[in-house]
Amino acid sequence: MTWTPPAPPELPLDAHKGTAGRVLLACGSAWMPGAAILAARAAQRAGAGLVRVGCRDPELVAIVAGAAPEAVFEMGVAVAIDSGDHHAALVGPGLGLDAVARGIVECALARADVPLVLDADALTILAREPRLAERRRGALVLTPHPGEAARLLGHEAAPDPAGRLAAARTIASRFGAVVCLKGRATVVTDGERDYVNDTGNPGMATAGAGDVLAGVLVAYLGATVTLPSPGWTAFEAAARAVWIHGRAGDLAAAELGARALIASDLVEFLPRAQRG
Repeated sequence: MTWTPPAPPELPLDAHKGTAGRVLLACGSAWMPGAAILAARAAQRAGAGLVRVGCRDPELVAIVAGAAPEAVFEMGVAVAIDSGDHHAALVGPGLGLDAVARGIVECALARADVPLVLDADALTILAREPRLAERRRGALVLTPHPGEAARLLGHEAAPDPAGRLAAARTIASRFGAVVCLKGRATVVTDGERDYVNDTGNPGMATAGAGDVLAGVLVAYLGATVTLPSPGWTAFEAAARAVWIHGRAGDLAAAELGARALIASDLVEFLPRAQRG
């Protein structure tokens, strides 16, 4: 019998923004603002009560605010991370690979008490300097595509199902993380429990789709803090995010056609995907 990852716990009747979860996104840059837009909108649609965007470049504020007006913005990403006024953080999409980006990744990994998603550029930085994760003790989720997985491993992973599972488990063990190895039949593992996703389609092979997944994931990860439950850990949050992301892609492809699908469509279909 195929396991379907559980939905996040329901909000209580007296819920407020903090109950729904405050998340911090260190995403985007002057040359890649779309990553911040997609991740922020996805996190909002996935139920985050408050999305804060830490802006490494001032240009991001005006660009992202127009597309995600419900978000709030902070200059000085490291200061925002250190403030601790969030339940989960996402670092990496569109961030860049320069010294500023490296400093942001290092700062985020040093905050051992805040659940953290590393994606995209943050994974490349981590692959270059694995020691940055040595002090990490809190929940950590890594979301590599096969190329990023190869950098984290130091070699290419075999593309067959067994090889992908072995690669994801190795990365999980090496970094003490939950790993989502993206691609067809995305693998989610914490090194002990495994989930192979059964939603999604080739139309999702489009720029920005991973940013949407990361936004959904950080919202769900925040709920592991605000709505704690033995059945709602970082592993379940990651598996559910992957399943919902693929489900949104399937709904979008059915209505629009796989060839026409773009990442923004995934955000638009998240509400329907999460209704059941």
